[in-house]
Amino acid sequence: MDEQTPFARLVAVMARLRGPDGCPWDKEQTLESLRTYLIEETYELLEAIDSKDPAHLQEELGDLLLEIVFLTQVCGELGLFGMDDVINGIVDKLVRRHPHVFGQNRVQTAGEALKTWEEIKNQERAVTGKVKRESTLDGVPAHFPALMRAHRLSTKAGLTGFDWKHPDDLHDKLIEEVTELRRAVADGHRAEIEEELGDVLFTMANVGRVLQVDPELALQAANRKFIRRFHWIESELLRRGVPIAEAGSELMEQLWVEAKRMEDQSTSSR
Repeated sequence: MDEQTPFARLVAVMARLRGPDGCPWDKEQTLESLRTYLIEETYELLEAIDSKDPAHLQEELGDLLLEIVFLTQVCGELGLFGMDDVINGIVDKLVRRHPHVFGQNRVQTAGEALKTWEEIKNQERAVTGKVKRESTLDGVPAHFPALMRAHRLSTKAGLTGFDWKHPDDLHDKLIEEVTELRRAVADGHRAEIEEELGDVLFTMANVGRVLQVDPELALQAANRKFIRRFHWIESELLRRGVPIAEAGSELMEQLWVEAKRMEDQSTSSR
């Protein structure tokens, strides 16, 4: 018997887990029940990438791959398709949507490559008889995190030429939106404040896109930085014997500046 490839071994193990003598928990899972685990594993993989720990990254890649194999196993049992169909489908799609690599077409920039991808994608929908998308913005999942969705929406709109001519113009737009937010706050109208804050955040997503920085990932990094510095403040207050509820804003601001200074020194010494 030929030795199995690692991937074939994983597929075989999953089939066994779902088989008559398999694991009761694994056999109970459905496409719907696995959605939560797919989301969890995706976010854990993102954290592993940020950790810069190869062992952690390897483990989380395996966990996410497991979810794909798990879902495909369920689909096979339902008579929908199998693993070979999934793999062949994505390989064919990659070749088909990269004529500048596998064909004679040539592109010079990543933007041109993305535009080619979208054009071929639309052609495929027409050929396969899928419902024609009425808008360029169709296809951006509504369940995306809001900042990620704003980034994707502005990217698709930009492919049509509806975009800022110069990055500085977008910076001016950001200042304009912040000014409108401050005016709304001064007026005290709740609905207007919410609307203007949304405009600021959407504009920030555009700034990230123009600067080729994913705003969702940038915000995640900012969240981690805030947690790290606040934890330091809590530890320092504990060391000083000062209850956090009694520290006061002035002391906490001083400690925040100290935490920031220590991080800057640590970064510069690397």
